[in-house]
Amino acid sequence: MNQFLRDQTKRMEEIMNYNKTLIKEGITFHKITTSKFKTNLFAIFITTPLSRETVTKNALISAVLRRGTKNMPTQDAIAKVLENMYGASFDCGIEKNGDNHIMKFYIESINDEFLPDKDNLSKKSLKLLHDIVFNPLVENESFKKEYVDGEKNTLKQIIESKIDNKTKYALDRCTEELYKNEPYGLYKFGYVEDLDKINETDLYEYYKKLISTCKIDVFVSGFNIDNLNENEILADLNQRTSNYIPNKNRVINTQINEPNIVTEKMNVTQGKLMIGLDILNLEKEQNHSASVYNVILGGGANSKLFQNVREKASLAYTAGSGYIRNKNNIIIRCGIEIKNYEKATEIIKDQLNQMYNGDFSEENIESAKQLIYASYKSVPDTQDSELTYYFAQELSDEFVSLDENIEKVKAVTKEQILEVAKKVQINTIYFLTGEENN
Repeated sequence: MNQFLRDQTKRMEEIMNYNKTLIKEGITFHKITTSKFKTNLFAIFITTPLSRETVTKNALISAVLRRGTKNMPTQDAIAKVLENMYGASFDCGIEKNGDNHIMKFYIESINDEFLPDKDNLSKKSLKLLHDIVFNPLVENESFKKEYVDGEKNTLKQIIESKIDNKTKYALDRCTEELYKNEPYGLYKFGYVEDLDKINETDLYEYYKKLISTCKIDVFVSGFNIDNLNENEILADLNQRTSNYIPNKNRVINTQINEPNIVTEKMNVTQGKLMIGLDILNLEKEQNHSASVYNVILGGGANSKLFQNVREKASLAYTAGSGYIRNKNNIIIRCGIEIKNYEKATEIIKDQLNQMYNGDFSEENIESAKQLIYASYKSVPDTQDSELTYYFAQELSDEFVSLDENIEKVKAVTKEQILEVAKKVQINTIYFLTGEENN
């Protein structure tokens, strides 16, 4: 078999590993067949547009739903059912993806093949997850007041505690400034000032509207999962015109003469320097070139930022960068001694200029590509990362296999990276410094 046929066969094997079915308009069932794990993973993702008016309600709903259902009115009742399912586990969370807010609910259970008695645990797992998300405990056309009040207090603590992790706080603040007045700038857990305005009745009314208009994606990862009868389990869900925002290549075309400089003072001994970069007028087909650019700049121990800001100049405890792909932004992250702010900023700008002038080698490019290959190849190593990968494809309204992504990275040339480098500008400089500094 020649190399072309081998590559095509491998690609088809990967694609056949994953398939999706439209259950009803707005409701998609995704199946990932894998025998790598002794467990099956079930997930329901609820997707709705990010907005300042609903971001706190969404975060609160994801927490309230885990408290109890009509059939299992307490967390203890849910825990008992999970225990009887050979110690299955439940988890939930909330994320941002593009301009969407995602509520995620998971159950992990042992594959039926490894059970001492024949039992359709897969079906039980999906039915239980369905019950938690779509059949909540309701009292007098409201969520249970005790649960709502309890989760409001917990959510308040989560929001207020974001300041405890200064690196994460600085990154959130830089993101907020970089996407000022845009949905992506919103904090995924919402805002404390919203909580007093939310009660159990209003929240339930919002939930009913949300669940009838949101995009619903149901995922199953594992093997021997063909007997699920997902159509029966999801039969009570109504079709809908999904209210979500497909991820498209955000085009930035506004040139900035002077970056937005934000300095915030706190009781810290180590400064947190975050620099938000725009990539102007980047075409979708240049995304892989931008990924390689980012890794050369700050994506690993061989990157320019790590080697020059941290190692050679000893100005930073940490130095790196991350590429926000569908937004066409890069955020540089450095933990530095407060006194080193000016020098560190100067050296970072110098690294950007070096990239602009093509001062990077083929060895740098190959090293960056190897890191990216490794990240793609590691996707199937965990069920959650594989779900996350395919869900990203779903929100993009396209399917690009892992192998296709690797091939596109392999094809990136120095000239293409230079094209990206010419489009980079500094948008925002955020510095978290000590209170005693002026």
